[in-house]
Amino acid sequence: MNSEEIKQLDKGSFLPTYGRFDVALCSGKNATARDCEGKEYIDFGSGIGVNSLGWADEAWAQAVSRQAATLQHTSNLYYNPVSGSFAAELLRVSGYGGVFLGNSGAEANECAIKLARKHGVEQGGDDHCEILTLQNSFHGRTVTTLAATGQDVFHHYFFPFTGGFVYAEPNMESVRAHVTEHTCAVMIEFVQGEGGVLPLDKSFVQDLSALCRERGMLLIADEVQTGVGRTGTFYCWEQYGVRPDILTSAKGLGGGLPIGACLCTAELRDVLGAGMHGSTFGANPVVCAGAAEVLRRVSRPEFLAEVREKGVYLRERLEKMEGIAEVRGLGMMLGAVPEKSTAAALASACVKEGLLILTAKTALRLLPPLTITREEMDKGLAILERVLAQAE
Repeated sequence: MNSEEIKQLDKGSFLPTYGRFDVALCSGKNATARDCEGKEYIDFGSGIGVNSLGWADEAWAQAVSRQAATLQHTSNLYYNPVSGSFAAELLRVSGYGGVFLGNSGAEANECAIKLARKHGVEQGGDDHCEILTLQNSFHGRTVTTLAATGQDVFHHYFFPFTGGFVYAEPNMESVRAHVTEHTCAVMIEFVQGEGGVLPLDKSFVQDLSALCRERGMLLIADEVQTGVGRTGTFYCWEQYGVRPDILTSAKGLGGGLPIGACLCTAELRDVLGAGMHGSTFGANPVVCAGAAEVLRRVSRPEFLAEVREKGVYLRERLEKMEGIAEVRGLGMMLGAVPEKSTAAALASACVKEGLLILTAKTALRLLPPLTITREEMDKGLAILERVLAQAE
């Protein structure tokens, strides 16, 4: 099929829930994708931060293929060596004491919410179940994770939303004003990705962590987008000097296959018992085989050092670029605010010129594969420069 045939098939089949860019991708290698006519696109989006090792990484594809030909699914009624060894290695790398594996960031956040509420009820009674989140946050698309999201624009149509969430501005005065005797946990993103690529202030996070300890509240970190090397450390909390009690991970962890992970401290490992939570496809052996390859590569100190170097290079190039008013973010999770036009219009123009780039509110959002080469970065930045020069 050619690109036009693919687009028409898509439009006639799917619910219209996505505003797609006008391109049909058919293949790729590292940070270079191709449409069905062979046109190349430099990838600054990596499937919204998912393709951490780029397109068609050979070692990752071989790990997935070998496992698919051996044991593709068992359900969680049985043990298997692949998911168990991956989980153990993830705990070793992250320093956590227990993990639940699901299929997405939203599912990981659902687990975190249930874990925090069960713990809260056990510690303080049935009404000790409120979770405080931050304004401008984003935690998922399920009814409960939409309720946890601190953006009014998402709180429409799908009533009734799950109760028990309160929202504070990202400062201690607001947090203290909203914490009550019912608050069992506080849930944050270190960098608010969908909210515009906005890093939280380090001193605020450290003061917030201290308040959680003082009040016996759990600290939950949504690292769905910031985790697995994206910001230059394996998990972003390492840069803030604050270890959350519960951490959620997804996107780049699977390298292209669906995975979500809810990690917790050893003290919380036994809060949820048999039958209290589950996932049919969670800990799928094929997905875990791919994730194990991601973990093996991305957790290496030298790999993370390269990510930090690439992030500095991208930031410096963007800050010097005419047409960019502001650059923010950490590592290879960057937001560039344009001086002219809108982020959405510029992203569409970039696609036409051969660059795949994301948006986050008023910012162009860069989440390139962690394996992107200097040559690929330069090609993509040159396209962005041309598009900005033509903006009105």
